Amino acid sequence: MTAVDDLDRKPAEAVRLAASRADDAAIALAEIRRQLATARPSFVLLFVPNRLQPDDVAKALRVSLPNTVVFGCTTAGQITSRGYEDDALLAIAFQRHHFRVASILFEPISPVSIADVVSQTERLASQFRATPGRKRLALIFADGLSKQEDILMAALEAGLKDIPVFGGSAGDGLRFERTQVLRNGEFHSNAALLLLLETDLDFSGLGFDHFQPTETRMVVTRAVPEERLVLEINGTPAADEYARLVKVPVSELSPMVFAENPVLVRNRNLYHVRAIQQIHGEHGLTFLSAIDDGLLLRLGRGKEVIRTLETGLAVRDKDGEAPDFILGFDCYLRKLEIARKGLDGKASEQFRQHRVIGFNTYGEQHLGVHVNQTFVGVAFFRPKGGAPL
Repeated sequence: MTAVDDLDRKPAEAVRLAASRADDAAIALAEIRRQLATARPSFVLLFVPNRLQPDDVAKALRVSLPNTVVFGCTTAGQITSRGYEDDALLAIAFQRHHFRVASILFEPISPVSIADVVSQTERLASQFRATPGRKRLALIFADGLSKQEDILMAALEAGLKDIPVFGGSAGDGLRFERTQVLRNGEFHSNAALLLLLETDLDFSGLGFDHFQPTETRMVVTRAVPEERLVLEINGTPAADEYARLVKVPVSELSPMVFAENPVLVRNRNLYHVRAIQQIHGEHGLTFLSAIDDGLLLRLGRGKEVIRTLETGLAVRDKDGEAPDFILGFDCYLRKLEIARKGLDGKASEQFRQHRVIGFNTYGEQHLGVHVNQTFVGVAFFRPKGGAPL
């Protein structure tokens, strides 16, 4: 890593960063306010660690950032200028000179009203007209326990049409109890937050994982699709059959085993991860993406994760320039696997070198598809001329 690439030593031009490791929300937000004192944000993204209570954060926001537009969500980890962290409150201030934003809160989203999402999204896109010479993109943050992201993404794609959508599902550490999104100073469960952005910056979407399919196939023979619950695989209790295929006793199945032995589904010529969240009861498996009877799955095998990360993050603009910063949404299962292999330091170095900031998710959204165990991001490139910040 060279010093010039480090966001701490060479700050981004289009955003300002702030982070606090305080375990008291009021102290943490006061530190954030001081660090952002010279920023002139259009809005701030706030990624909240699970050791801070959302209600406490909301109360502290009213004191520390009362006149600032703040969006965000709870997380399963953060990616700060240091790399992977678990307990940092991370704020990203998007500078007013480079960004404009409009938002919608979809609530409730379980179940999703497709017609309502499409109509509201079309209305927002028509009212939020792009300034000539600027581009539009959308960010989506959804309740990571809602089990609705697949349908939500299909509806958003229909409503936004040619506007690309990127995002992540809110997390709750490894507790899987409650995930929330933040808008207008309030946290919401069973909700999704859509941000429509206009920017004068060039940007490029990223999406990659580090798995390839093996020859080990399995068929979902009994499922409860609305719960993302699989009860049988290959006509056998799901947990038992999965454990047999990965050669692990059922009693030893864990998030780490699921992270290192994902199942993949084929979509045209691409394979996407359908991540397993946890055992349901004694023999069922709960997934983090859509699942259905008759679905053909393949067991995945991991490739070299750090090399894949390095290659995936090495993006350039048309002039060969590296990004000003990359906004990243990284699955918590990737972080678990990386930590288990003792590679979290190397992963954090890659994030620092490539100027990545963001959070660990319960699922990722990329160009109309909800995926798992994937890194999704948006690389924003340095402004070319224009007024000074």
